[in-house]
Amino acid sequence: MGQRRKFPVAGLILVILGCLMVLVPVYWMVITSFKAAPETFRNPPTLWPESFTLDAYRKVIDDYSFGDFFLNSVIVVVGSTLLTILVATMAGFGASRFRFRGKGAFLGFVLVTQMFPSVIMLIPYFRILKLYGLINTHLGLIIVYISFQVPLCTWLMYSYFETIPKDLDAAAAIDGLNNWGIFRKIALPLSLPGIASTSIYAFINSWNEFQFAMTLTTTEDMKTVSVGIGQMIDDTMINWNDMMAASILASIPLILVFIFCQNLFFEGLTAGGVKQ
Repeated sequence: MGQRRKFPVAGLILVILGCLMVLVPVYWMVITSFKAAPETFRNPPTLWPESFTLDAYRKVIDDYSFGDFFLNSVIVVVGSTLLTILVATMAGFGASRFRFRGKGAFLGFVLVTQMFPSVIMLIPYFRILKLYGLINTHLGLIIVYISFQVPLCTWLMYSYFETIPKDLDAAAAIDGLNNWGIFRKIALPLSLPGIASTSIYAFINSWNEFQFAMTLTTTEDMKTVSVGIGQMIDDTMINWNDMMAASILASIPLILVFIFCQNLFFEGLTAGGVKQ
């Protein structure tokens, strides 16, 4: 009996430590955003603001053009996510339902593209976008984000479509539906949890992306949120309260998306991991 009681206690301690590792940085980010600038450099640091102030939030919105950064991110992220899901859903359905020569090689190639570090693609992307006049445009960033999100999203949707019984396709075909009708009326409604989880992945991946957004945008009015936050680090000092306030504002869309879609997200992850 004594040994049986030790395991739950040990597990509880591990859970508490894991929660602290996640929550302590979030707590520090929140309280820093409400501190005055001199207090953020105090040593030893204060664990609670001596006086709450919203100056950092006002400065982020008024002085750093955060509204423009936020709007640019929304345009790029929403556009790239919608187009990524459109392509990945149809590609995943086709790979799941149709037999064609080279199918295994195709799926393998799609997966292999995710094994290369994204930095090696930076110069080719820049040269291509410059050739077509898409540097410093929303469309240029959308195309880039689609290109490196579609492969993994295709695999996610392919795995989910594999869990949908193919007998439903046969029954629908007997009723007179063609392949497009089966996809639109049968597979698509049943795959909504998979689409939701894949959309959340694509949304978060695009929203947090920094490297390509920094390189492929050249003017202040085209910067995204991640680049705008990175610019708060200057040559002489870092305004930690301003950066933390901007980080909290930038996290709000991700938190809202996850709160409202978490049920579909977990359902899609669990269902896509089991092949029927």
